[in-house]
Amino acid sequence: MTTQMLSRLTRWAPVLQWLPNYRKADLSGDLIAGITVAMMLIPQAMSYAMLAGLPPYIGLYASVLPLIVYALFGTSRQLAVGPVAMVALLVASGVGTLAEVGSSEYIALAILLALLVGIIQLAMGVFRLGFLTNFMSHPVISGFTSAAALIIGFSQLKHLVGLDLPRTENIAITLWHTLSQVDDMNLAAVTIGAFGIVALIVIKRINPMLPGAMIAVIASTLAVWLFELDTRFGLSIVGTVPAGFPSFAAPDISYKAIVDLMPIAITIAFIGFIESIAVAKKIATQKRYEIDANKELVGLGLANLVGAFFKAMPVTGGFSRTAVNNTAGANTGLASIITAIVIGIALLLFTPLFYYIPNAILASVIMVAVFGLIDTQEVKHLWHVKRDDLAMLAFAFLATLILGVKTGILLAVAGSMVWFVVKTTRPHYAILGRLPGTELYRNVARHADAQTEDHILAIRFDAQFYYGNVSFLKETLKKAEAQMDKPLRTVVLDMSAINQLDSSAETALQELLTDYRSRGVDLYLASLKGPVEEVMKRSGLYNSLGERYICMTTDEAVKTARARLNPA
Repeated sequence: MTTQMLSRLTRWAPVLQWLPNYRKADLSGDLIAGITVAMMLIPQAMSYAMLAGLPPYIGLYASVLPLIVYALFGTSRQLAVGPVAMVALLVASGVGTLAEVGSSEYIALAILLALLVGIIQLAMGVFRLGFLTNFMSHPVISGFTSAAALIIGFSQLKHLVGLDLPRTENIAITLWHTLSQVDDMNLAAVTIGAFGIVALIVIKRINPMLPGAMIAVIASTLAVWLFELDTRFGLSIVGTVPAGFPSFAAPDISYKAIVDLMPIAITIAFIGFIESIAVAKKIATQKRYEIDANKELVGLGLANLVGAFFKAMPVTGGFSRTAVNNTAGANTGLASIITAIVIGIALLLFTPLFYYIPNAILASVIMVAVFGLIDTQEVKHLWHVKRDDLAMLAFAFLATLILGVKTGILLAVAGSMVWFVVKTTRPHYAILGRLPGTELYRNVARHADAQTEDHILAIRFDAQFYYGNVSFLKETLKKAEAQMDKPLRTVVLDMSAINQLDSSAETALQELLTDYRSRGVDLYLASLKGPVEEVMKRSGLYNSLGERYICMTTDEAVKTARARLNPA
């Protein structure tokens, strides 16, 4: 193998970087973390599969090979990949409109969905499109996640109270049907569900490292078996879980199914990656190493792609499991491989023990996990820091809560992009004045002592100058001129925040120059950057303006203008 080929393989398969340099000192941390996360993931995987409308064993299938594949190709050393609540809800939301929940067609579509998500993420990684996820701002993600957490939590109410409730994302409908059937609630389900919620909260407060979900599942399963709660009280249980690994099989593919699933596949690909990269970057920063967004897309894409050929649902990195993986001492991707091996052993040897697991305890696992995603701290933070962003958070939250997950995320993304366009087409600007005793020019609205010059307007636009804000710039200059006490004789444009000019912006500057000179007004440009200057030179604007009207600083431009207005 040539050095060049090895370099390419190493670039796309990070395992070739950490495995040859693996240290014996890292093994204990990886081993403890791998087993700890496995104890947490087994009940969660079954819970999230149930949330997605799939048999619990589909969640376990998604917790073996996808974890190994990500460990080989992902760049995060601590990210714990597997089924997560948000993706499970999106699966239910997308596939639930195409087939009956729990049917063989439903399962086939969910597996095909994993394949599509994998292909989309892999393509995005190969073509280096990771930057596209930047169009979803953090407030929008927070609002969507908080609303989705409520929808997920209330969707589990039917298992928690043992009622046959309609499958809906409307919380009000769920509550109405629950309250109208209070007398028919299954007391055994309510008791076990309440026990699960209390136990999970208490265990987490005692020691977050303890596998609370596994402890609660084992205790409730023993209770069901010992007291025959399923037969005596009609308690709903998991039932038979197929033993062993699923055989290799290509997903059922049809053109119609692909077209129907593509919108939700794109949504899951984006949301899953955003959830994953957010927690991966946070921990990588703490551990002082770099995360490559495009390689992460490749790793997640391959994990979903391979998983689809072994009957797995879509997967991504989970917040809570990753935090536990990190705290437990995970040092490399070997921790995830150990997690997968432990779950693989459970599938081979211990599936009969899953038979008596009550659905109520799995519902409590989901509820406790997702209600922790409701981000009240972000609301408080934005209220004090940036209320414009708080409005976007509220929009995403209400859109998702009222209209459902699929519509909510589409509106949230659209709203985020519209807000981005609005902010760039109507950017912040500042009328500048000189601070006494200095050569510094600052916003007169923020600095009462900043001094302006008679007949001179110095102004700065804090955004790129492009076709979208050309009209705003012209209108702002007219408005600023109208507010001046003395007739305008000179305009100084501080260009320090402008990195590029497109053809529309260049044309607008030509028009401003022509208009001002026809009125006897001088135009100066200050703090011009190289790329902007190059465009001006190619267009002829640089020569039309004249080199003496291009200054290094605003102070230099104002002094030059003052000397021209008041010659000695």
